[in-house]
Amino acid sequence: MYHNYPYPSKRTVVYGRAAALASNPSAATAGEEILRRGGNAVDAAVAIAAAQTVVEPTSNGLGSDLFAILSIDGKLYGYNGSGKSPKALRIEEIRKKGYDCLPPHAPESVGVPGAVKAWVDIHRAHGRLPFKDVLAPAMRYAKEGYILSPTVARLWQKEFEKRKDATGPLYDAFWKQFSRDGEAPKPGDVITQPDLYRTLAKIADDEGEDFYRGETAGRIATFLREHGGYMDISDLAEHETLAVDPLSISFDGCEVWELPPNGQGISVLMALKILRDKLLLPDDGVSAHLTAEAIKRAMTDAARYVADPAYMSLTPEDLLSDAYLKKCADDIGEEAESMTYGNPLDRSTVYFCTGDDDGNMVSMIQSNYDGFGSGIVVPGTGISLNNRLLNFSLEDGHDNCLAGGKRPYHTIIPGFLTKGGRPYGAFGVMGGFMQPQGHVQTLLQLLRYGRNPQSALDAPRFMWTGEKTLVVEDDYDEGAVEELLRRGHVVVRAEDNLDMGRGQYLLYDEKTGVYCAGTEKRTDGYIATIG
Repeated sequence: MYHNYPYPSKRTVVYGRAAALASNPSAATAGEEILRRGGNAVDAAVAIAAAQTVVEPTSNGLGSDLFAILSIDGKLYGYNGSGKSPKALRIEEIRKKGYDCLPPHAPESVGVPGAVKAWVDIHRAHGRLPFKDVLAPAMRYAKEGYILSPTVARLWQKEFEKRKDATGPLYDAFWKQFSRDGEAPKPGDVITQPDLYRTLAKIADDEGEDFYRGETAGRIATFLREHGGYMDISDLAEHETLAVDPLSISFDGCEVWELPPNGQGISVLMALKILRDKLLLPDDGVSAHLTAEAIKRAMTDAARYVADPAYMSLTPEDLLSDAYLKKCADDIGEEAESMTYGNPLDRSTVYFCTGDDDGNMVSMIQSNYDGFGSGIVVPGTGISLNNRLLNFSLEDGHDNCLAGGKRPYHTIIPGFLTKGGRPYGAFGVMGGFMQPQGHVQTLLQLLRYGRNPQSALDAPRFMWTGEKTLVVEDDYDEGAVEELLRRGHVVVRAEDNLDMGRGQYLLYDEKTGVYCAGTEKRTDGYIATIG
């Protein structure tokens, strides 16, 4: 009954002078609490990030990576909180073990966690309240309990089904932390996580020092090494959050901003630039065809060339070249084309955004990559580790080829909008390789078709899953589907709307100081506003 909604419903946009948006109500109210205590947008975003590791462990944890775009006093800042592969990891070692790809639920797939360091560094640079106060809601949820929301419970069950064969000493701490007598918890259950509380308390006290250089770091590295991993405590101690300059293009009266590689955000800008001069109409099959073909080209190029910037054979400027993207636009024909790419089905990641009454905004995203990530929890710590190294290629000579001490291609991408250089909006749509597709489609709804933030998120989406296949939602326009079929696309109806991404949009009117917000209908989306 908790997942059965037989009748259509409608959400309206929400207004406020400050706002905190997240895919989980408990996380959003953590941000609201911090805003009401005098914190700024950065304090609220870090509070949500920490809370999400507790209340939505099916998508992120203390072993996550994080990316963020901040608008502070009208200036944009970009932060890359992704971790590198262990220095000792070698592609030859993986091949010696008989793998032709990295195993998803194993120590070999774990990268250095970057989220905790990013919380600390971003807060030190831009926060207002004491760091310990900002982490207080997350600590309270872990110690005293939080109420499990329906979509997270649904994901929890799906993750357990996927991991039912993960048994033995490597996974004992995972099942101890996340199962109830071997079963997934149900919606409405009260969940406590005492081990996670103790680790959060340490992070709050010493701002991550122990996590990266002390006893906790040693426990992470030792446990992974004992089970065939490659991480050393020096990998954790040497980790850095990168301050980066966001990239932008102009599109329909706004500047659209994404972070530079090693993330796939550049593919959003490439696709929009390909589409910029195309005639696009809402609920139209021809427009859907053009959009799909633009997304294919951008994502295929990103898969080939986006990597740790130190290893890229092309620059972001090369990929955003006017001449090259015009050629891509001109090459789109009447028929669907087949372009090979990995399967983008992935329900992981949490996206959230905040805005304070001074007009500062944060667009932030955090992920363990594949649901619970590697499915490895470090005993006694509550730390669930990512499996982000799965995004490496094992193809010799590939820019993103697996190597030690290297950041992998990254799927998680926060977005931002400005108008005439002034802050206008924070946005994001999470979900593996659905993310750039969700960005493009919701931005078209907002900027090209004139939708409000809620309608832009509500609009039915498609997802390119490789070759000529498009997965479309049940409410996708039937006439558009017929046109896509006529043009040679293979159209499949989505079995589960969770695969279509989960997003938030927060727009700001600088003249009135009022925010207008929309949240995702495909999850437990929640908007907390003040004023």
